[in-house]
Amino acid sequence: MHWVEGNKSLKDKNTFGFDVSSRYYFALRDPWYIKDLEDVVSISNQFMVLGGGSNVVFTQHYNGVIIHNQLQGVKLEKETDRYAWVRVGGGVNWHSFVMHCLAQGWGGVENLALIPGNVGAAPIQNIGAYGVECKDVMVSLKAHDLLDNKSLVLNNEDCMFRYRDSIFKNELKGRTLIHEVTFKLTKNNHIINASYGGILEHLDFKNISQPTIQDIAQAVVEIRQAKLPDPNKIGNAGSFFKNPVIPKEKFNHLKERYPDLPGYGAAQTDSIKVPAGWLIDRAGWKGKTYGKVGVYKNQALVLVNHGEGNGQEILSLSSDIIEDIYDQYGIQLEREVNII
Repeated sequence: MHWVEGNKSLKDKNTFGFDVSSRYYFALRDPWYIKDLEDVVSISNQFMVLGGGSNVVFTQHYNGVIIHNQLQGVKLEKETDRYAWVRVGGGVNWHSFVMHCLAQGWGGVENLALIPGNVGAAPIQNIGAYGVECKDVMVSLKAHDLLDNKSLVLNNEDCMFRYRDSIFKNELKGRTLIHEVTFKLTKNNHIINASYGGILEHLDFKNISQPTIQDIAQAVVEIRQAKLPDPNKIGNAGSFFKNPVIPKEKFNHLKERYPDLPGYGAAQTDSIKVPAGWLIDRAGWKGKTYGKVGVYKNQALVLVNHGEGNGQEILSLSSDIIEDIYDQYGIQLEREVNII
C-alpha cells in the first residue's frame, strides 16, 4: 500500500521525544480513507492509534502499524439562543480547539486550556482539570472499531465516563479510532468554575472579581505554564500519575500523621481524592534525576526526559516511585499514561 510508510521515526510524534520508530505508519488525514482502515490493520498482527502522542511512553520500537489520527475540522452543527453544538475532528489539537471556542464566545472548556493532546483522545482519558472533565461537555462521538471494521456512534452515557476512565480504556480498549466528537457549549450566561486549583487566588491577584471564560482560560494557562514544562523544550507527558481516591477513614488516619495533607471530595461520597503530586513531593522525589530522565523540579507529578533518555528509564523510575509511595503512605499510585 503506497500510503503506508515503513520504519517511520516517532521521535517527533511523542511528547517525551523518545527516539523510537514503528514498523508501519499510516497518517489518516481525510475521513474518506476511514474505509481503508481494514486494509491498513491487516498488514500487521498489531496496531495502535496515535493522536498527539502526549499520553504515551514508548519503551521500545513498535513492531506493528501506527495509525496516526490527523483528522481536522471544527464545525458548528446547530445552535439555539443558549447553546452551540460543535463537531470536531479527532486529530484537532485540544488547546487549539479551546482557543477557537473562546474566540467564538463558547463556554464550557475554558478550564481545560493547555491540556496536551488531541480531541480524539479527550473522551478516552475523560480529560479533566480544575474542576471540569470532558464528560461535562461531550454530547456524542463517532468512532471506528478497528477489530470488527464497523462504525460506532456513542452518546455521553455510552462512554461510561469515570475519573480518567471510559469504555475506551476497558471494553473498547485499543480497538477504536475516534474520528469525530460533538460538544455542547454555552453561548451566554456561562457557568464560571473558579473555585478549584488556585484559580480564584490567581484571579484575586489580578483584581478580577467577575471573571469571563477568557479570564478563566488565561488563569489556567498561566498556572499550568508556571508548574508544567513545555514539551517542546523538555520531553514530558504532563501528569504521569492519577490522583488516588482513598476511603475517608484512610484519609483521616493519614491526616493525623500529615496534617497538611490535602484532599478533595471524590465522586464517591465516602472517598477522598488525594493529589499524587503532593505525595511524591513529600516523599522527596521532586527534582530527582534518574539516569537521563527524572522528576520535574517544579511539579512532582511530571516525569521528564532530560535529552537522551528512553522509555525503559521512565518506566523504571515510575515503578520506584509507585513502590516508595506505597511503602510510605500505603497508597497505590496508578500511571495515567499508556506504556507501550
